[in-house]
Amino acid sequence: MLRRMYATIVAQMSKQLGQLDKWLEAAAGFADDKKFEADVFLGLGLAPNQFGFGRQVQIACDTAKKAAARLTGKDAPVHDDSEQTLTELRTRVTDTIAYLDGFSAADFDNAASQVITQPRWKGQTMTGADFFVEHAIPNFYFHLTTAYAILRHNGVELGKRDFLGALTKSDPS
Repeated sequence: MLRRMYATIVAQMSKQLGQLDKWLEAAAGFADDKKFEADVFLGLGLAPNQFGFGRQVQIACDTAKKAAARLTGKDAPVHDDSEQTLTELRTRVTDTIAYLDGFSAADFDNAASQVITQPRWKGQTMTGADFFVEHAIPNFYFHLTTAYAILRHNGVELGKRDFLGALTKSDPS
C-alpha cells in the first residue's frame, strides 16, 4: 500500500499534471490559431453550477499536493488561487510537480495509518489508506478530467493519448 501511495501521488499525479501542462499549451495554441484571447478558457465550464476551467486546474493541483502533505505530515505550499492567465496556471502546475518531486518513498512510511481530516468533513476523520483510495485519487481525477473535458468541449484538439501521456513499456525478456 505504501509503495502504491508514493507511486500514485508522486509519479502518476506528477505525470498527469505534466499532461495538463501540455493541454494548457495546446489551449494557448488553439486560441492563437483561432485569433481569440487564450485566457478566456479560465472561466469556461461544462455546466452553469460547476467551477470553470481555471478553478478545475487549481483544485487538481491542490488535491495532489495536499494528498502528499496530509499523508506524510509535511506542509504543502500555499497558492492564493489568483491565477488569471494560462501562463499563471502553467506555473502553478509546474510548481506542484516540483513539490511532489521532493518526496521519497520513505516519506510515505506511516501514510496508511495517518489520521486525515479537513474542514469540509466537519470533524470526521479517515485513515490515510482510506483517504488515499476514497478521496485523493477520485478527487484528483475528477478535476483533471473535467479540465480536459472543458478544453475538448471548447474545440481544443486533445485525444486519449493526450490524456494518458506516454505509457510504461515492459521489457518482455
